[in-house]
Amino acid sequence: MTLESLPAQASGTFDLGGDLTVNRLGYGSMQLTGAGVWGPPKDEAEAIRVLRRTVELGVNFIDTADSYGPAVAEPLIAKALKPYADDLVIATKGGLTRSGPNEWPPVGRPEYLRQQTEMSLRWLGLERIDLYQLHRIDEKVPLEDQVGELKKLQDEGKIRHIGLSEVSVEQLEQAQKVATIVSVQNLFNLTDRSSEKLLDYATEHGIGFIPWFPLATGSLAAEGSPLAEIAEKKQATPAQLALAWLLKRSPVMLPIPGTSTVAHLEDNMHGAEIELSDAEFAELNAIA
Repeated sequence: MTLESLPAQASGTFDLGGDLTVNRLGYGSMQLTGAGVWGPPKDEAEAIRVLRRTVELGVNFIDTADSYGPAVAEPLIAKALKPYADDLVIATKGGLTRSGPNEWPPVGRPEYLRQQTEMSLRWLGLERIDLYQLHRIDEKVPLEDQVGELKKLQDEGKIRHIGLSEVSVEQLEQAQKVATIVSVQNLFNLTDRSSEKLLDYATEHGIGFIPWFPLATGSLAAEGSPLAEIAEKKQATPAQLALAWLLKRSPVMLPIPGTSTVAHLEDNMHGAEIELSDAEFAELNAIA
């Protein structure tokens, strides 16, 4: 296959934990579930097609979680992609429970994190999870106990690398005293840069930064807007520009745009092929 047929490869690579090489533009599986990230997909056949097309487009980093559904996204990934390609890295998360659509109570008790790791191994059909992320820190449980349990699972060979989601620099540094943290996953996009401090820390220390909700273009992409005008000049879509901006922002950036349709997936992946000049990058920074 040529690079043109594998657009995700144009995003470059990053070594998670120094030993897991992934193409920087990945795929997030949250949107494969039902409304409110609850229940099965509206169209399971299309969800399977999306996952298979993802890999065909050069993606080898897929992000998921036990709470997507719950227990919907992980089994779907296994159904669509097993036997897995040798270079495919599946990152999952645990630590959020589900009591209904759009409801996400955190539970970070060590026994729960262990149970959910075991369930993710079963649902994904894996003997070891390449990247297991604490989905949220449970304020009712000491952080050392939560990360400490993941470190035990790592020592047992059930987890290869450990990541965190929605954390501050201070929480990351606290967790690093317990285990090696190779990635963080925080909200970050053109319109929400509240995690800039964490991104700069991750960049400095070679920690992967996985921005969730990377395509929040909203009114920025409206007809006649500066983003739409730049996109037209580049013969690109606003979503593609938003991804190109993220990829240029930092070498540790690992965007995981999600979608439930093949057409939208293909559009997103071509964002990896867009090269922004420094002037264009500065212009995008300014308009947001």
